Amino acid sequence: MKTSRLAVLALATGMTFGLASPSLAQSSSSSAETYRLLNLFGDVFEQVKTKYVEKVDDKQLIEAAINGMLTSLDPHSSYLNMDNFEEMQVDTRGEFGGLGIEVTMEEGFVKVISPIYDTPAEKAGLQPGDFITHIDGTAIRGKTLNDAVEMMRGKVNTDIILTIIRKGEQAPFDVTLTRAVIKIQSVRAEVKEDIGYIRITKFNEQTFSGLQRAIGDMRDQIGPEIKGLVIDMRNNPGGLLDQAISVSDAFLDKGEIVSTRPRDTENTERYNARTGDLAEGLPMVVLINDGSASASEIVAGALQDHRRAVIMGTRSFGKGSVQTILPMPGNVALRLTTARYYTPSGKSIQEVGIVPDIIVPQARVESIESDVRRSEASLSGALRNEDEGTSDAEKDANSRRDDAEQLSIDDYQLSRALDMIRGISLFGPRPQG
Repeated sequence: MKTSRLAVLALATGMTFGLASPSLAQSSSSSAETYRLLNLFGDVFEQVKTKYVEKVDDKQLIEAAINGMLTSLDPHSSYLNMDNFEEMQVDTRGEFGGLGIEVTMEEGFVKVISPIYDTPAEKAGLQPGDFITHIDGTAIRGKTLNDAVEMMRGKVNTDIILTIIRKGEQAPFDVTLTRAVIKIQSVRAEVKEDIGYIRITKFNEQTFSGLQRAIGDMRDQIGPEIKGLVIDMRNNPGGLLDQAISVSDAFLDKGEIVSTRPRDTENTERYNARTGDLAEGLPMVVLINDGSASASEIVAGALQDHRRAVIMGTRSFGKGSVQTILPMPGNVALRLTTARYYTPSGKSIQEVGIVPDIIVPQARVESIESDVRRSEASLSGALRNEDEGTSDAEKDANSRRDDAEQLSIDDYQLSRALDMIRGISLFGPRPQG
């Protein structure tokens, strides 16, 4: 057992000094305390190996210890074993198998940051802030986030039961989902009459190129009559920092986009916009909610601080930290929180989020039946319009009114955003420079 313990100590010592600063390594008192604690780790490891009721695997014990060290730091740091590391790389490329749900760990349970658009999780009605307590009847408490994610992934077309605690519900309830191949098309575009609507569901390697194509296609469809853009980042859990910077840069001519500040603030990095506005000064509204996190908050914060867009919706999630993937020998990696990010005005959004310029809760709107509407035409003996019949313009206006009313019922926040763009467009083009 002495050899085994020495091997563990050698591994732990190598990791410690590989990550430590030179000043720590040179401090004799700190080194003595570090060796004492590593000795304790070796003693515990030896006791578990010899006295635990069942045989244990050395690798699993050491990986669990490493993961415990990282997860004790914050909810976003973790150890990625070989399988987790591969899944993470697949995820950022925009295609993976599972439920389509972005999660974190809080109070021993899995907490939903946001369901990803058009995935089993979104279709099943999972909401930001939901807590997952059991997966197929197995309790989550005591497991790591990676363990829970691995349990949620599986063969395509197989069912899984999640037990959910939701604010406002008196008791936990079960939701059955069917696993699917999750292909994240991170940018989706749609023409809303004379306004371009762009939904960004996540920031992966395809996001910026997808945004460029979407704006080009909508300009071709709408032509010079385009009034503005609505960028929808509701329930966008974030993703790659460089893609968030590129998307922000697409709409800004100059100025800082975001800064990242590590523990040593002398190593602060600032990212600045380059000349050129992909939208050419068109009015913009950005939609966010409590499922908008991380990279989506970077974009919203940059556009808000530069007054390039009106931010509308509800307060965002408030994840203001940067995670760096640090590959390690053996095709494993550390996901480590290495910095905080700040908006151009110097604000940290950690825990507080982005507060919209115009707060618009997702309300439930009911339509008024047509026979209740009142107008001059409904009055007995009202004078008729001189134009006989109903003009094409009037028919078109009635159709647009009906569509707008239905949209208010289906998606009140989006309806308000479109109205905002139309209101801004009445005052002419946005001045350049």
